[in-house]
Amino acid sequence: MTHDPGPDPQSAADVMLRLRTATTDEHRELEGTLDLLDPDLTPRRLGAVLQRMHAFWVEVEAGLDAWAATEPADAAAVEWADRRRAHVLAADLAALGGTPDPTRPADVPVPGTTDEALGTLYVLEGSTLGGVFIDRHLAGLPAMAGVGPLASFSPYGEATGARWAAFRRVTRDHVARGGDADALVSAARRTFRSMALWCRDVQQSASPSPADPTRPGGGVPA
Repeated sequence: MTHDPGPDPQSAADVMLRLRTATTDEHRELEGTLDLLDPDLTPRRLGAVLQRMHAFWVEVEAGLDAWAATEPADAAAVEWADRRRAHVLAADLAALGGTPDPTRPADVPVPGTTDEALGTLYVLEGSTLGGVFIDRHLAGLPAMAGVGPLASFSPYGEATGARWAAFRRVTRDHVARGGDADALVSAARRTFRSMALWCRDVQQSASPSPADPTRPGGGVPA
């Protein structure tokens, strides 16, 4: 009779490290595409980026809603209903004088399992960790002097650390109970790539924002 070793606690503890290391290239590509730490970032280009991010979040949240309908207990465990951000992005976009892009990305992965949902959420939730650096950068840019505080990058405020810790705990517990860490990592990589692909031509095709009327029409400067 074969002995069942049960859940591997070491694998569960390492899943967050695996996610970080396995998505390094995709993460770097997305950061370079968005270029939010550009010292020459303008309100116009920031609005263009938020426009693309909003469209992406709308689609990815729809996919997560579909998952939550089939796995309500898992969705409740990760507090999915409280992690939505599309409405926050929409509000910041409006504050910059922009409007939502009616076009939607066609290749946003739709999670079919909790493994895939957690992999997707790793990308969305992980982005809040760098939000404090983005907010600090924006606050120091003269071009952003007339832009009020934005919530898109740090939607949880002082609770960011606690919300990330809760996500890590749920993810590790899920893997410890037999979740598929490989599927989780693959979903995270797909989500990174999908978002980078959707945003890669933002400087060419994004619509101008009235927040920076001195810029000529056409392409958005990087």
